[in-house]
Amino acid sequence: MNKYIILADVTCDLSAEIREYFGIEDYIKGHVHFSDTRDFNTTLDWSEVGREEFYKALSSKKSDISTAPASPEEYYLIFKGYAEKGYDILSMSISSKISSTYNVAVGAAKRVGEEFPDRKIYCFDSYKMSGAFGLLVMYAHMLKNEGSSFDEVVARLEENKHRVHQMGPIDDLIFVARRGRITMGKAIMGSFAGVKPMGDCNRDGYVSVLTKVKGINKALDMTVRYAEQAAVNVADQYLLISHSNRPEYAEKLKALIEERLNPKKVFVSDVFSGCGTNIGPGMVAVYFFGEELSEDLAAEKEIMTKLLNG
Repeated sequence: MNKYIILADVTCDLSAEIREYFGIEDYIKGHVHFSDTRDFNTTLDWSEVGREEFYKALSSKKSDISTAPASPEEYYLIFKGYAEKGYDILSMSISSKISSTYNVAVGAAKRVGEEFPDRKIYCFDSYKMSGAFGLLVMYAHMLKNEGSSFDEVVARLEENKHRVHQMGPIDDLIFVARRGRITMGKAIMGSFAGVKPMGDCNRDGYVSVLTKVKGINKALDMTVRYAEQAAVNVADQYLLISHSNRPEYAEKLKALIEERLNPKKVFVSDVFSGCGTNIGPGMVAVYFFGEELSEDLAAEKEIMTKLLNG
């Protein structure tokens, strides 16, 4: 069996602790640009810009922050470097419905494949982003660590990529309004009332709101109740909690999940700059495997309706 490397892009949002636990050797960085002309690599840490500074700038009307994936040449050189060392390459990317990253990876794989025809290069479209994508990256490395072959990991990823679910609230509605997802009037009124939208990810990787809850404690309780109903064999799973500058909510959610669901292990990670630019501050969510996502989230809406009705 040939040796192989799993290369996810930076939007998987996995902390150093998680990467060490699963033996994640490398990942593909991207780029972030600040309107004050600063340019950094998007990384899975806060080495370039601190968490508080980043989210404060993101919330400011005076700042404009944008991100971009690694360039075609950067992808090519990374793939080529591993191919030269004799590795097959499993590239994992954020949803192609959200970013051009997957297409960039496909182009680089074609170039390197022509130069190294004996190397396997597979580009996996996760149809997810941030923590949902990260959970699939964790899953892939778990399979590899258990001795699964390159082809076995690819097959299992393709079989299970639409089984990843998300639930949790977001509390910064002003940022949501600035992104055009709701009106500013609704954002201001919702913020005063303590309203927190909560949603699951659809089959393209976008989050669809399933309900709105008042108060963070009620929102975290509903998050755990939803996961309890939607997860399959949760006691055998690694769960991932992601947050965008809400570490206290993340730790509280972790404690609730450990107490009430008792999964194999719960990890907590930041939403770093690669995804944070689009998600914004104020989110905390748990990611887990359940039944395959239904069309238009009909089954997921039914679960939430039953929970709301007691």
